[in-house]
Amino acid sequence: MSETGSEERDGGGVNGEFRALLEGLRTSLPGVQVLFAFLLIAPFQTEFSNLSGAEVASHALAFYASGAAIILLIAPSAHQRFRAPLTGLKRRSRRHLIVTTWLTIAGTCTMGVAMAATSHLVSSMLFGAATAIAATATAGALIGWAWVYIPLVTFRRLD
Repeated sequence: MSETGSEERDGGGVNGEFRALLEGLRTSLPGVQVLFAFLLIAPFQTEFSNLSGAEVASHALAFYASGAAIILLIAPSAHQRFRAPLTGLKRRSRRHLIVTTWLTIAGTCTMGVAMAATSHLVSSMLFGAATAIAATATAGALIGWAWVYIPLVTFRRLD
């Protein structure tokens, strides 16, 4: 069916899928931006100098992963702004949708890394190394289960 057919009017097709993708980003992006902001100001706090080497490494991993997540998650929106005016190409095509979906997946994965690393940092500061390892493993497992296992395995069985 063409992009101007009834599929497009009903919200389906490439335009509908692209709108759904951008809606999802509107919920993910603010969370990772707030995390990045907190990680950005942390080194300027007096307690930061008391962090252990592992805690500094956790902070660095969380900071850089959240920054990468922001870049990857903003990319589909930036594509919308640059693509048509600068190239004359359609803003939304099947190939463009595939690329932006992979960028979103990569951004979501790096956001998960940032969240797990932040979990390690905070747990280590508050409770010690053993609890930090357990908290990080729990956060990683929960992220993997909720973000990867459920959509790829559970929904497949239900379809």
